[in-house]
Amino acid sequence: MTAQFVPGKTVEVPEIQFKEEVVLPAARTAVIVVDMQNDFVKPGGTLVVPAAEATVAQIQELLGRARAAGAHIAYTQDTHYPGDKEWQIWPEHCRAESWGWQIIDELQPQEGDLVCRKSRYDGFYDTWLDHYLSRVWQVEHLVIVGTVSSICVLHTAASAGLRWFHVVTPADGISALTEFDQALTLRQISWLYVGEVVRSVQNIRFT
Repeated sequence: MTAQFVPGKTVEVPEIQFKEEVVLPAARTAVIVVDMQNDFVKPGGTLVVPAAEATVAQIQELLGRARAAGAHIAYTQDTHYPGDKEWQIWPEHCRAESWGWQIIDELQPQEGDLVCRKSRYDGFYDTWLDHYLSRVWQVEHLVIVGTVSSICVLHTAASAGLRWFHVVTPADGISALTEFDQALTLRQISWLYVGEVVRSVQNIRFT
């Protein structure tokens, strides 16, 4: 029988398989912080995700442990210029060099971290992210956090999975526009993209 969507009908979310703990070798792991920029996170931003600011402390804690263990850190930075077609879909956001484009103060990159400017949802699309992950750092495991869960986080996780990276995502380290979008992201990563999801950054350990 073909599954059909009926408008107005409640949709049951398939069970999401959360791992109790994921242990990762730090030297073969990178944490990817997706689009934690003022326009998405801070009051006054042009495309704020209300749940995003609540993830900042968890991401800070994860980055602290990852750096201490020797894991690699990369950021994606959504970047747009006048005439970008994406502004026909969404309000103007992340205009290059503006306040809204900047990564939030609490999660500023440190020396040795990679910052990849990107023009579309996928952090791998037309960037040097894969070059550093695969060829320079030679990592196999990616912990992906950030915003927006069902858009830039999910598209980046999908691209990582299609490249056979092992993807791990903590539910309290990503933020979505709706609860449905959050559940969709966790379901897709755990089921389709060679990934594992955990409930909290505390469930991820580096060795």
